[in-house]
Amino acid sequence: MAGVMAIRVTASFETDMIEICECAQVPGDAGLRVDVADIGAVAVFRHEGGYYVTDDKCTHGEASLSEGEVFGEEVECPFHKGAFSFRTGKPTARPCLIPLKTYPVHVADGKVYILLD
Repeated sequence: MAGVMAIRVTASFETDMIEICECAQVPGDAGLRVDVADIGAVAVFRHEGGYYVTDDKCTHGEASLSEGEVFGEEVECPFHKGAFSFRTGKPTARPCLIPLKTYPVHVADGKVYILLD
């Protein structure tokens, strides 16, 4: 597992999207934890040229998914070895049964943004 990096951003709800991080900050073999004001911690993943953002907290326990092992488009929870697709949020291995919240992503000018609902 690569070293975990965490950053904090402040949300601005005057726009329809929030800048999360620079593309270069997202490792190819691990997640990046970003604390977003008014949303909480999210995990950013990179896979096959795409960027994906989910809640950072595992739905099965108190684990940070940005600290989990990444295999293809899946992230394994570091506590109980359950897994999720970070593309869809769907659980892919037990004991995880509840899907993760995922966020629509926009990439522009070398930055990753999430779109607000």
